[in-house]
Formats: sequence, structure tokens, C-alpha cells
Amino acid sequence: QVQLVESGGGLVQPGGSLRLSCAASGFSLDHYAIGWFRQAPGKEREGISCITSDGNGYYVDSAKGRFSISRDNAKNTVYLELNSAKPEDTGAYYCATPSGSFSYLCPLLEPDEYGSWGQGTQVTVSS
Repeated sequence: QVQLVESGGGLVQPGGSLRLSCAASGFSLDHYAIGWFRQAPGKEREGISCITSDGNGYYVDSAKGRFSISRDNAKNTVYLELNSAKPEDTGAYYCATPSGSFSYLCPLLEPDEYGSWGQGTQVTVSS
């Protein structure tokens, strides 16, 4: 069964850090870009970052400087690190693969550009 599984969420204090993982099972991530998204309560899902198959990372402007994306193909896993966490970072975090033909490249960080999604991991930033 082909799936993405997010993990690493939890409660973090404002100013703290957290590393989220997106692990693939049933297929190899080697030739896929991976995007990370966040959905806050009552809001639409929004893009944060994407990494190409060869390791180039892209960020939305609001994520630059506090989020860091990386990948370890040997572990079939992509990571998203959150630093200097803020309460507005609270939400469910999802990873996904692009739905277009060029799945090794990062499309726009819009949910419609991505096809296969994990189940999400919850991040709560609170003191």
C-alpha cells in the first residue's frame, strides 16, 4: 500500500522547535518532490515548503527563516523543522506528492497541485 505518514507533532512552547517527519511506505521517495502544508482550525490548507527530488527547498514568504525542509532518501523520509514557533503555527501539518507529470519538481504550493496526502500530524504552539 502506497502511503505517506507524518509524525513528530505535539505541544511546543512559543519560541521552541519541532521536527516533523514524512515517511513513505510502499514506494520510494527518491524521484518525488514533497510539499508540506498546514491547516489551522477553521482555515483552509496552506502551503509552507516543498523540496525537489534532488534536494532544492522552496518556501512561501511567511515561512522563510523559521522553517527548514530536508530529505534523507536512505530513510525514505522528508523533514520539516519549525524554529521560533509561534501560536499561529498551530494546526495539522500534512505532506504530499505533486499530482502533475513532473513529480520530481515542486509545483506551486497550492493544495490542488498535490495528489497523495498523508493523514497529518497535529502541532500545538502554546505555553
